[in-house]
Amino acid sequence: MTPAAAKEVQVDVEGRTLTISNLDKVLYPRTGTTKGEVLNYYAQVSPVLLPHLKDRAVTRIRWPHGVEGSSFFEKNAPAGTPSWVRTVEVSTTGSRTGKGDGTLRFPICDDLATLTWLANLAALELHVHQWTVDAKGVPRNPNRIVIDLDPGEPAGLHECARVALLVRDALAARDLTCSPVTSGSKGLHLYAPVPDTGPKSLDSEGTTALAREVAETLQKEHPDLVTATMTKAKRPGKVFLDWSQNSGSKTTISPYSLRGRERPTVAAPLTWDEVEEGAEDELALEQLTMEQVLERVAELGDVFEA
Repeated sequence: MTPAAAKEVQVDVEGRTLTISNLDKVLYPRTGTTKGEVLNYYAQVSPVLLPHLKDRAVTRIRWPHGVEGSSFFEKNAPAGTPSWVRTVEVSTTGSRTGKGDGTLRFPICDDLATLTWLANLAALELHVHQWTVDAKGVPRNPNRIVIDLDPGEPAGLHECARVALLVRDALAARDLTCSPVTSGSKGLHLYAPVPDTGPKSLDSEGTTALAREVAETLQKEHPDLVTATMTKAKRPGKVFLDWSQNSGSKTTISPYSLRGRERPTVAAPLTWDEVEEGAEDELALEQLTMEQVLERVAELGDVFEA
């Protein structure tokens, strides 16, 4: 057996045979976390992760040589994509009108076999749009609004928690509820479900406008804490409410996805009790690792309320 062959194993995942390689490769040098451990995390978290990926075109960020090496975004399904992986072609604008200068062929991760295949490609981060596709692969209207709370140093999760409560109230005033998720990086994400059909549905321009309205209103009401301006020079000590991720072409890290940071942190759903505690206590919130998230899921299930 050649050394290369010795590094490959064949596994059966829900009736699909996958060739898995380099299980011992260290993808997170700071913690020594291997590719095998990443695959194990995604397998264990899949019952709560896959519902968040269902029917969503997935953009991947891949770190083939680990997080201290180079990474790259990948939207199109790569060469060698198995025939059983569901894919969808959408306009490069991500719009429902189909207008644009081309199309992209995205994979959709609806099952554990596809998730395992992606993780084997060192696709640590899984980013998705706010819209889903129907059975024929046609994009629907968005079924959620997301607001990304991005703190400018020295602000951190404590300030994000304070702002999250303000956003929750602002959305409630518009008859919307929302669920908090750590970004796995620096801040928090808030997801508000909206109907994707019927008279109250909005296209991506509509959801973007609504998110921007909330952000700019809070900026006026709390100028020392909140900014809706993308310019980084405006952010020190404030929390930037990024409303732009509702654009049809933009994506957000999926809940329960790993991040390509120094440690294997995760975009982890929180309870509002935890956010309220974080708004009171500067040390109450932290970005959670994959081990912590698996413990939470085992104890609490999916706390994502939407």
